[in-house]
Amino acid sequence: MDLSTRYLGLALRNPLVASASPLSNTVDGVRRLADAGVGAVVLFSLFEEQLRREAARNAALAEAGTESFAESLSYFPEAADIDPGPRRYLSLLERAAAAVDIPVIASLNGSTAGGWTDYAAALEQAGAAAIELNIYHLPGDPLLPGRDVEQRHVEILTTVKAVVRVPVAVKMSPFYSSAGQMAQRLDRAGADGLVLFNRFLQPDIDPETLTVSAPFGLSSPAEGRLPRAWIALLAGRVRASLAATTGVEDAADVARYLLAGADVVMTASALLRHGPGYAGTLLDGLSGWMARKGFAAVANARGLLSVPSGTDETAYERAGYVRALQAANLGHGPW
Repeated sequence: MDLSTRYLGLALRNPLVASASPLSNTVDGVRRLADAGVGAVVLFSLFEEQLRREAARNAALAEAGTESFAESLSYFPEAADIDPGPRRYLSLLERAAAAVDIPVIASLNGSTAGGWTDYAAALEQAGAAAIELNIYHLPGDPLLPGRDVEQRHVEILTTVKAVVRVPVAVKMSPFYSSAGQMAQRLDRAGADGLVLFNRFLQPDIDPETLTVSAPFGLSSPAEGRLPRAWIALLAGRVRASLAATTGVEDAADVARYLLAGADVVMTASALLRHGPGYAGTLLDGLSGWMARKGFAAVANARGLLSVPSGTDETAYERAGYVRALQAANLGHGPW
């Protein structure tokens, strides 16, 4: 059974990728995921806010040094209150990449175009096989045009692409007025991969304590329907690799994404629920499904149920929507 695939131009032993999560915030965690069989690992995200804090503190130290002697301009003491996040991240990346024989993908999480380029280059130097841009930007200004929001994503991508040679993927939001057109824009701007879709963990309101909370919730299989629909529409219509994420709980979910046209299937929630070793269960289940269906290789199943080329995509999706509603009506009968 040939489970090999390609993602971002990288050769992977199988299409199961451990997406960014607390499981990949240590070298031992990355090693456990690799030993469990995943094809690649995405490190937990380095946040733009961490980069800003480090830059501000370094600037403050440099300014303070000018009051003593000029040589201190190039000296940044290890003060106890300096955020070690960026330096620790680079160290983790370098050690993790050396510890496993699968690609380790770095993740940058931010919302603005500035401040990423230096660290993107540093991530490449530290051994990142690729970089995933996790762009979390929910515009709070109701007067901000949608086109400006979309342009920010393109600018972040092109800024990072200009300073690195490794592949760059963009983790997309589903909340564009036209997700397909945005995917095409990112594809033309040079994205090597598109990850569908980002889960925005938004705050909620507790009416008893009268407080705003930010609960963390793992994804459910039902959440996979939206990204699968878009992957099925985009497969064969963009040059970039397509990565599926969200809603993976068992091998059937992996198979669904591959049939839609995904090059790789990412999961974090299932591995957090069941442990890193669950990756082996997912892969065994995928192999068993392929054997039952007569697929000798992942490539034989990929995109089998994507939207056919030359199809009127809007009419195709509308027809599916109508069929689903009709089936629901027949199944439940009159009230």
